[in-house]
Amino acid sequence: MILEFYKYQGTGNDFVMIDNRSLFFPKQNTELIEKLCDRRFGVGADGLILLENDTDTDFKMVYYNSDGNESSMCGNGGRCLVAFAKQLRVIENETTFMATDGLHHATVAPDGLVSLQMIDVTEIKFTSEYVFLNTGSPHHVQIVEDLKNYNIKEQGAAIRYGGLYGKAGSNVNFVSKINEDTFAVRTYERGVEDETLACGTGVTAVAIAMHATGVTTSNKICLNVEGGQLEVSFEKLENQYTDVFLKGPAQFVFKGQIQI
Repeated sequence: MILEFYKYQGTGNDFVMIDNRSLFFPKQNTELIEKLCDRRFGVGADGLILLENDTDTDFKMVYYNSDGNESSMCGNGGRCLVAFAKQLRVIENETTFMATDGLHHATVAPDGLVSLQMIDVTEIKFTSEYVFLNTGSPHHVQIVEDLKNYNIKEQGAAIRYGGLYGKAGSNVNFVSKINEDTFAVRTYERGVEDETLACGTGVTAVAIAMHATGVTTSNKICLNVEGGQLEVSFEKLENQYTDVFLKGPAQFVFKGQIQI
């Protein structure tokens, strides 16, 4: 079988995109998904995303990590899927779609930047060393010194597989403050089991965590990631973070076919 696919990236977070509105794709074939994401034997990506029909919204997002397993929400993947839906002419410049964590609204600006509404955040765990919260995916947020030279893979894996989060684990974000509204972030992603060049739910978690702990008072925060720059904005109502938006580039890389 010849599989047609599209490749997208958002600040270096890259994805294999498949139009699965006809439901032809073998979704339970974990080995196939893992192979397609393999950077040596497949297309190569941090994850694979299926665009499917949805009865109540413009489309449905089904997301798989590069290990082949269906996973929780991916922010950059969601933004890239919106750009993909526009390329397929499923949408124009505004959309609502369904993902594993619920309904999302998004817009595409004339310059191609995609702004994606994330879920509200109502629960945040604070400790003296780290903050934990769920922004569609679970995230550990920790400020470190000398972020540039920090061993992200080793330290991230130690936390991800350590006793804090059990078998399910957590994504792990290491953070350094640049100024009042700008932070540098590097992320270890579960399911990829390595550092990625960007993580959308991760930078969303970092922005909210930095505000919740008083490290910043800004509600519009720039996040410098290894693959570029993202922006997170939000409103705080009592103990809830709402109107949370993740904004950044979502770029088409190439279209291809592969024998499966």
